[in-house]
Amino acid sequence: MSNLIEHAKNEFLACGYIPLDQPQEDGPNKWMQEGTLKLLEVFSEQQHSGMSASFAISIFKTLASFEPLGPLTGEPWEWVEVVDGEMWQNRRCGHVFKDTIDGIAYDAEGKIFREPNGCCYTNRDSRVPITFPYIPKREYVDVPEEK
Repeated sequence: MSNLIEHAKNEFLACGYIPLDQPQEDGPNKWMQEGTLKLLEVFSEQQHSGMSASFAISIFKTLASFEPLGPLTGEPWEWVEVVDGEMWQNRRCGHVFKDTIDGIAYDAEGKIFREPNGCCYTNRDSRVPITFPYIPKREYVDVPEEK
């Protein structure tokens, strides 16, 4: 067993997960543990060096989060119509939209609002107009505590 797998299993135990070799309920905790260990097994088999490991992790995290690896171009092939004749969504980045009427593109997650307790949310005010090429980024806006 690789050091990475051993580390993961110890971390699952430290967080209260039941080891997979013990009887347990078939549910999300078991599935997350199984799935994560499978991903780590594949990663371990690839025998990355210190440099390539961080690069692979970064690329995987980006793609698994449905984010683009490079700047959005705004070219026609990047868009799919989502509201008949009124709105388009970027195929490479699902939180980027374009209104057909005015042609303005915006990032629907350009501003993330964060409450004092750490909970975050988006709303209509999260939209940030963008120009291409565009690299998606988010600004966190701290919301003052209500009295």
